[in-house]
Amino acid sequence: MTDEAASVRASAAGWPRRLIDTNLGRLALITVLVFVGMSAAEPHLFFTQANFSSMAFQFPEFAILGLAVMVSMLTGGIDLSVIGLANLSSMLAVMVMRGVAPDPHGPHAAPAIALGVAALLGVGALGGLLNGLAIAAIGIPPILATLGTGLIYTGVAVVLSGGAAVLGFPDAMSGLGNGSVFGVPAPVILFAALAAAVAFMLNWTRFGLRVYLFGTNPLAARFAGVDNFRVTLGAYLISGLLSALAGLVIAARANSAKADYGTSYLLLSILIAVLGGIDPYGGFGKVSGLVLAVLSLQFLSSGLNLLQVSNFAVDMTRGALLLVVMVVNTGGLRRLVAPRLKDGVERRSG
Repeated sequence: MTDEAASVRASAAGWPRRLIDTNLGRLALITVLVFVGMSAAEPHLFFTQANFSSMAFQFPEFAILGLAVMVSMLTGGIDLSVIGLANLSSMLAVMVMRGVAPDPHGPHAAPAIALGVAALLGVGALGGLLNGLAIAAIGIPPILATLGTGLIYTGVAVVLSGGAAVLGFPDAMSGLGNGSVFGVPAPVILFAALAAAVAFMLNWTRFGLRVYLFGTNPLAARFAGVDNFRVTLGAYLISGLLSALAGLVIAARANSAKADYGTSYLLLSILIAVLGGIDPYGGFGKVSGLVLAVLSLQFLSSGLNLLQVSNFAVDMTRGALLLVVMVVNTGGLRRLVAPRLKDGVERRSG
């Protein structure tokens, strides 16, 4: 065997190790293991078309919120206002649609939907800009700025609705949350399009490069000519728009909007972002990792629900999974074990 052939053979034999050594490879392995484990535990319930369809309608809501958290986290910040802004945006959208077309079955449904979606995106963009200004212009830490604005958005939604659900979607709008296109659930199509758009923005545009550079080292980014102020505004603007679209999906599924819909999605979206390999300190992370995190968590929660496991136990399992992945990704286990192994070797050799 020639040296070249031996090198190719060794390289082919070593690809599993190289795959596991990457964050994306470990996430893919975890996703496969969770899927196989849940399929084996409940094959007659989990591995069915009905369950796959149910999961496909469930995860896009918090997956889109995960994208919103991801974009803000890449700058070294975080957006805790995502669910508050999502509910406020969807509520105003429903109010606009109901005002333009009081009869959900009437002939004015199309313009009502167009105006409602425009209002939704406008509110999402405005909320995102307010977050960015509070952080970049005033200098409030992102966790405090977005916590405060999130409470404001939720409070405004409660005042506008009196705490009750707002009804009145045109019938065609419910298709976004409950309909399918050629057998593919509409929410999945929307999430796939948004994930592809965010991935393209981060990997192939000048703004995406600046987001990564700013998140890695804000001082170096400033000396490299990056306008950190504009990058922060842009990142939180995109986060606000994604939050609004997530709110639209939530409202379309429920056929109503309410100030407290999806309250558990905030922590879940943060969990998805961190589990997907997004560095909480900024500068590192890929959309592909977030997608794998969404799938692994959805497989896990769906399987445990089919096994009739308590929701408290499901939350505990999610937290344990997050901690395990964080320890592996940061090399915490190696740092803990290596000194002990070294001390043992030195004692034996001494």
